[in-house]
Amino acid sequence: MEDQKRRMLSGVQPSGDLHLGNYLGAIKNWADRAEEFDCYYFMADMHTITVRQTPADLRRRTLEQLAQYIACGLDPEKNTLFIQSHVHQHAELGWVLGCYTMFGELSRMTQFKDKSAKHKENINGGLFTYPSLMAADILLYQPDLVPVGEDQKQHVELTRNIVQRFNGIYGDVFKMPEPFIPKAGARIMGLTTPESKMSKSVPEGCVFLMEKPEDIARKFKRAVTDSDTENPVRYDPAHKPGVANLMNIYAAVTGKTFDEIEAEFAGQGYGKFKPAVGDAVVETLRPIREEAARILADKAYLESVYKAGAEKAGYAAEKTLRKVYKKIGFVAR
Repeated sequence: MEDQKRRMLSGVQPSGDLHLGNYLGAIKNWADRAEEFDCYYFMADMHTITVRQTPADLRRRTLEQLAQYIACGLDPEKNTLFIQSHVHQHAELGWVLGCYTMFGELSRMTQFKDKSAKHKENINGGLFTYPSLMAADILLYQPDLVPVGEDQKQHVELTRNIVQRFNGIYGDVFKMPEPFIPKAGARIMGLTTPESKMSKSVPEGCVFLMEKPEDIARKFKRAVTDSDTENPVRYDPAHKPGVANLMNIYAAVTGKTFDEIEAEFAGQGYGKFKPAVGDAVVETLRPIREEAARILADKAYLESVYKAGAEKAGYAAEKTLRKVYKKIGFVAR
């Protein structure tokens, strides 16, 4: 039965704390995918080192992110969860594909331009060639679908170019991956900047999954609204972006419609509405935070998850790598 499922793969850099926008916008829907797809999720720790990292922080964040994924509903029995650097085939195929990726293609990647501008003191080779590693991340597992946001479409297009080039020379080696635009969850904006998406770069307007309840409540009390006292709680994104964002969040965590929310807070001001949204978010995140903390404290369990994940991923990856090595003329081990 497992073999009949289409395969889906997604890697996320362990760049720090997951937040409410990540959860409501994406991760919340991931648990449902396991029924339909054979899902592989990895912590892309090899990609993080294109920017200098503090080693202890990188280790901690990698394990925290894995624990949070499990706590958000990604069952390790139904999903393959692993750490990228534990599957050596990523680096090996990354080198091979680097030799089938054109210099011009890499120089056109927008993320290289963005990161070079941000990290002028460390424009390293990895920053330039990492799209070849990303192509290897994908192609090792011969997935049918790769979930992508707008910022990653270019990488999937490059991967498809590499497949075309490689298969054109050596025959049908790689399956052509299709970009998958996930079912959109709630689009969550910053509590202090409702005109832009919630981001950890603006921590005062960002609610983290592992944050203390009292800190979450305080952030919602300080959330940006407006001076409307006539009819404050109504859904009008164009004129009331802060209120619309809070209503979006409240709807996403309670399942209520905007009409129901307007009726619930009719005749009441923001002094009642903002704390109510904060309380609802606290109760939604409480089981996730407690479960993630419990998993992190159980080091043996967490280790068993990522080792089993790496073993399963490594088995799938090795089949692809062996095929590639044979095609390009490497002597069999």
